[in-house]
Amino acid sequence: MRLHPDRLAALPATVQTPGYDRRSLATGIVHLGIGAFHRAHQAVYTEDVLNRDGGAWGISGVSLRSPDTRDALAPQGNLYTVAVRGADGERLRVIGSVIETLVAPENPSAVLARLTAPGTRIVSLTVTEKGYCHDPATGTLDENHPDIRHDLAEPGNPRSALGFMAEALRLRREAGLAPFTVISCDNLPSNGETVARLLRRFATLRDPAFGRWVEDTVAFPNSMVDRIVPATTEADRGAVTAALGMEDAWPVMTEPFTQWVIEDRFTAGRPAWETCGAELVADVHPYELMKLRLLNGSHSCIAYLGYLAGYQTVSETMADPAFAAHVRRFMDEEVTPTLPVPPGADLGRYKSSLIERFHNPALKHRTWQIAMDGTQKIPQRWLNTVRDRLAAGAPIDRLALGVAAWMRYVTGTDERGQPIDVRDPMAAQLRAIADEAGPVAARLAPALLGVKAVFGDDLSTNPAFVLPVTMALERLYKDGAQRVVAAMV
Repeated sequence: MRLHPDRLAALPATVQTPGYDRRSLATGIVHLGIGAFHRAHQAVYTEDVLNRDGGAWGISGVSLRSPDTRDALAPQGNLYTVAVRGADGERLRVIGSVIETLVAPENPSAVLARLTAPGTRIVSLTVTEKGYCHDPATGTLDENHPDIRHDLAEPGNPRSALGFMAEALRLRREAGLAPFTVISCDNLPSNGETVARLLRRFATLRDPAFGRWVEDTVAFPNSMVDRIVPATTEADRGAVTAALGMEDAWPVMTEPFTQWVIEDRFTAGRPAWETCGAELVADVHPYELMKLRLLNGSHSCIAYLGYLAGYQTVSETMADPAFAAHVRRFMDEEVTPTLPVPPGADLGRYKSSLIERFHNPALKHRTWQIAMDGTQKIPQRWLNTVRDRLAAGAPIDRLALGVAAWMRYVTGTDERGQPIDVRDPMAAQLRAIADEAGPVAARLAPALLGVKAVFGDDLSTNPAFVLPVTMALERLYKDGAQRVVAAMV
């Protein structure tokens, strides 16, 4: 028996279910990139608002690539379970705020119709760093990206998030409808400003007057999101199904901690998220920088070094005392001095909470999953911290080791000679560079540092960066990740 709106009354009393009439919900939010993170984070905040206040804030979720989420959720009336796993056990909750799931490649017109509907007031995104079709080193639009070239040539049949938003905004403008607010929930620095810059450039390439209209009328608030959401496994599905007494084909697993900080700039209204735990502020940047460099930066260190050391999950990596000490010192010694502290924030408590969250054995967060798309992630997670440290004349030993571990990882062969399934938009280019250089740090490090889309023009020629990265990579080849980390602490 499948999870379904008609069967909610049959669920165990311990499972929380929607406390509002879903049949009366209208779509107010279109979310591009309806993956596990959105369903465990923004959709839950919206669910809380609907339970508290009601309102026309149902979510239409759009998959830009795969039909998997739609295929799993549609037979369930778009209901799904959030399993919150902590040291004190597991809590299950059925979420009803997602009322529709669309698959863009199957029917772009249906997505555009939803984006241009008068009731759509917010478009939110979790399309990952690579979904913005930009140069991660410079933050500018990649005008040669295949999806961007396609969407400029065929604007009525878009593929990219930027293409869909631009065409929908053009249609709204023609129809005399107010523009929707665009809110990015991805781990990009100044994510609202980034998507604004990219969308304005895309619109300008279509028509300079349209680009000016986007700049003058569309709001792009910055936001910071924080919740660890591992990929759902078959074992997770089985456990949730057994606990519910009915099948949920697409539950999401997460931790008790959740945070959402948002700049309060919405031109067409918004849910009262602040009544349900979100923080509405004038400036997100200090919160964003703290999270991006401490949580995400540490996560990437754990991912590459942990994977190379043979650890499959974050908690397994952190159970090694040397890795736990290394991560804390990475945060204390190399990241914290670069951070402006938000008003009222307790940085020491935040770092201690991160260490505790990383240790959570109930979350099977795979190092391999976090290691994906490194070319898109490490410019934001590490390299701006590196630049700040170098400008201050400060050491970067732990940051350099992280970069070296990424280099060792993208060669595609682990320390035991087994193949690594490297998932990255630039995987083929990285592998070709690695194959040509061979497993020699003095050749491989400079070759990979020459990838300007990642390292820009400055770092590859700075001896204060090149030398420690090369030396760290040499140590990884000689001694292996576990011994190198142990020696550093």
